[in-house]
Amino acid sequence: MQFPESWLRSFCNPALNTEELAELLTMSGLEVEELRPVAPPFSGIVVAEILTAEQHPNADKLRVCTVNAGGPEPLQIVCGAPNARAGIKVPLATIGAELPPGEDGQPFKIGKGKLRGVESFGMLCSARELKLSEDHAGLLELAADATIGQNIREHLKLDDKLFTLKLTPNLAHALSVYGIAREVSALTGAPLVTPEIKPAAVTLADKLPVRIEAPDLCGRFSGRIIRGVDTKAKTPAWMVDRLARCGQRSVTALVDISNYVMFELGRPTHIFDLDKIDGELVVRWGRKGEQLKLLNGNTIEVDETVGVIADRSAVESLAGIMGGDHTAVSDDTKSIYVEAAFWWPKAVAGRSRRYNFSTDAGHRFERGVDPAQTVEHIERITQLILEICGGEVAAMDDQITQLPERKPVTLRVARAAKIIGMPVTQAECAGVFKRLGLEFTEGEGTLTVAPPSWRFDIQIEEDLIEEVIRVIGYPKLPATPPLAPVVAKVRSETRRATHALRHALADRDYFETINFSFVEARWEKELAGNDTPIQLLNPIAAPLAVMRSTLIGSLVNVLKYNLTRKAPRVRVFEIGRVFLRDATVVESDSSIAGVAQPMRVSGLAYGPADQSQWSQRDRTIDFFDVKGDLEALFAPLKPEFVPVQHPALHPGRSASVVLDGKAVGVIGELHPKWRQGYELPSAPVVFELELDAVLARSLPKLEAIPRQQAVLRDIAVMVGDQVTHEALMSAIHGSAHGGLIRSARLFDVFKPAQGEERSMAVRLELLDDEATLTDERIEQAVTAVVQALSERLGARLRG
Repeated sequence: MQFPESWLRSFCNPALNTEELAELLTMSGLEVEELRPVAPPFSGIVVAEILTAEQHPNADKLRVCTVNAGGPEPLQIVCGAPNARAGIKVPLATIGAELPPGEDGQPFKIGKGKLRGVESFGMLCSARELKLSEDHAGLLELAADATIGQNIREHLKLDDKLFTLKLTPNLAHALSVYGIAREVSALTGAPLVTPEIKPAAVTLADKLPVRIEAPDLCGRFSGRIIRGVDTKAKTPAWMVDRLARCGQRSVTALVDISNYVMFELGRPTHIFDLDKIDGELVVRWGRKGEQLKLLNGNTIEVDETVGVIADRSAVESLAGIMGGDHTAVSDDTKSIYVEAAFWWPKAVAGRSRRYNFSTDAGHRFERGVDPAQTVEHIERITQLILEICGGEVAAMDDQITQLPERKPVTLRVARAAKIIGMPVTQAECAGVFKRLGLEFTEGEGTLTVAPPSWRFDIQIEEDLIEEVIRVIGYPKLPATPPLAPVVAKVRSETRRATHALRHALADRDYFETINFSFVEARWEKELAGNDTPIQLLNPIAAPLAVMRSTLIGSLVNVLKYNLTRKAPRVRVFEIGRVFLRDATVVESDSSIAGVAQPMRVSGLAYGPADQSQWSQRDRTIDFFDVKGDLEALFAPLKPEFVPVQHPALHPGRSASVVLDGKAVGVIGELHPKWRQGYELPSAPVVFELELDAVLARSLPKLEAIPRQQAVLRDIAVMVGDQVTHEALMSAIHGSAHGGLIRSARLFDVFKPAQGEERSMAVRLELLDDEATLTDERIEQAVTAVVQALSERLGARLRG
C-alpha cells in the first residue's frame, strides 16, 4: 500500500514529524517498508510562462523563447522541446539553479549559455529532467492558473513523502488512506476528518434490473444509473497527482474517479457503459465453457467456482476482480452504471491467480471490504463524477442477501495482562476500544466487543489483546527477564540425534541435499510404483505436481544435476518427510486426516568407490560398498539383507534391510530400465531407510575381558551356487555347539571351472569364558558345525 504523506495528513494530522509517524505506524503493526521523497533534491526552478517562441535562426530543431519568470524583464531561453509554444506555463531553471543529481551523484548547475550563436539565460525543463517521471517528449506543462515565479517545489507540492506499507493479510481495514488515518487517530488521539458525503440530487427515475442468484458469492449489491456524463472530461491535476503518488497512472476521468475512491476509502467499484448492458445484470457463479474478454485484453474461460456479473447475453465482469472489455466505458459513452458490492472473501480468494494476474480490487476483496458502506461510497463516486464529468443521477438500488455475522468477542482483563506481560487496567482497555471506534459492554473484569463492519480480523480474545498492546505501545513493555529456568531436554540414550546421523553419513563421504517435498508424477510412478500420489491443488510449477512417497526420485534428480556439471563422483543423502495415503491417520495439530508423513533417510552413491590415487586402480561403486555403509550406520546393531523386488531397483542386486525381523528399508542398484530412462551413464546404488530405525540405539552392556584364550579353526565346504552368506552364517551359529563360536568370518570363495558348486572358506573363533578348550571339545564343535551345514545346506567338506 503506497500513499503520499500529505493525503494522510488531510484526514489526520498528528503532531509528529515524518520519521516519527513512520515509526509509530511500524510499531503498531503497519510496517513502513519504504519511506522516500516524491522528488529528488533540486533548487532554483520556478513557474514561468512562455510569451513568444520563434524559430532559431541557425538550427531547425531549436526555438528562441521569451519567458516571464516573475522578474522585472522577460528572459531569453533557447529550447529544443517540440511543445515549446507561447501561452503555456512550464518549469524554468534559472541561472544558478541546481537540477537533480546525475549518474555521478553530482547536481547539474545551470549557467548562462550560448546555443548556435544565441544566448540563453536558463533552461526550460521536462518531467524527466526534474526526475518526476520518465516522460521526455517535451516540456512539463503546468496548470494554467499556476502562479508565475512560484517555486516549482511549492507549486507541485514536491516536498511530500511517499509511504509504502507492508501489510499482513489480516489488515484489510488499512488498505486505504482513510483507513490508515483512522489508525493514526486511534494511536495518537489526533482528530479524524471524515469525508463529507452528501447524497446526490436524484433527477431520473431509471433503474437497471439486478438479480443476485448466488448469496454465497455476493452479500450486497448497490448501484445507480448516471446519464449525460462527459467521458472526455479531463481529470483534475490534484487527482492525477494523488493517484500517481499511489502508483496508479491516470487513464480517463471515470476510471480515475473509481481508482481514487478505492485508494481513499478502500472500496473497489466498477463503472459499466449502460448502453452496452443487455437488459439486466445477474450476479451468479460462472458456467463451464463461458468466456470473458477482460479489460487487460486477456480472454479467459470461467467455471462453476468463479463468480461473474452477466447480462442476458454474456458474462460482463469477473466478480470482485476485473471488468470486461465489452461494457467498458469509452469516449463515446453517455450513460453509465456505477456498481459497488460486498463479495465474500472466500469467493474471490485465489481466483485471479488462476489466470496469472492480480488486481488491486481482488487484493482487497479477498481480505475483506466493509459491507456496510456500499451506498455511501457510491455517493462519493457520484459526487466526484458530477463535479468532473457532469450528468443526471438516478435513484440508488441497494440489494442485501446476507452479510457477515460479527459475533461478540470477550476480553478478560486479567488474561490480557498475563499475555501482554505487564499490568493493564479495565479502564485502559476500555480507552483503547473507544479510540479504535469499537462498541463494547463492560462486566466484572471483562469487556465484550462487537466488531465493526470494517474489522474482519477481530474474531478471538487474542485479537483484542493485540489491539490493546499495540495502541498502548509496544515500547512501554517492560524489559523483564524470563522467570522459568532454562533446562535442556535430555535425549534418551536409546536414540541418537538426527544431527549425529548427518555427521555419521558425512564421515562416510556423503553430502547432504535438501529437496522439495513435491515432485514429478513420473518419479512416483516409476520409482515408487505409486499410480495415485497425493496431488497438489496449487503447484508452484507444472512438473512439481504431487507429494513424494519416496526420496529416491529427488536424489536421482540431484545426480543428474551434478552429472550435467561434469561431476565424476557423487555421494549424497537426504533426511526428509514422505507422504503416504493412510486412512488410519486422524486430523490433529500435527497431522492431516488420511495422510501419513513418516521421516526417511535416503542416500545415493555413483562413480568411483574411492578418490583416484596412485596406489590402487579405480573401481566403480557397487552394492557391497553401500551395504558396508549401512552396516556402519546401524552398528552395533546387525541388520540382515534379504533379496527383494522393488520398482526402482535392479531385480538381482537389491535387498530389503531387516532389523529384528522387521523390514526398515531397501538398498540396491537402480533398475537398468530407469538408468536408461533417466539417461545415466551407469547405475547408481541407492538406499532408503526409516529414520526412527536408524536413530534407535542399544544401550551398552558391560562385558568382562575373556580370561581364556580363543582358538581359531578354518573349514572349507562345498555348497550350491544358490547358498547365501546369510544362510551360511545362520547354520553355523545354529549348530549344536554354537555357544562356543565367538565369531565366524567368510574369508574365501572359490568356484571351479566346471560344476554348480563353489567353495566357501570360513574362519571360526572358539572361546569358553569358564574353562580352557581341549582338543576334544574343539573337534566336537567343528564337527557340529560341519554337520549343521550338511543338514541345512547340503554342504560337504572340501577334499
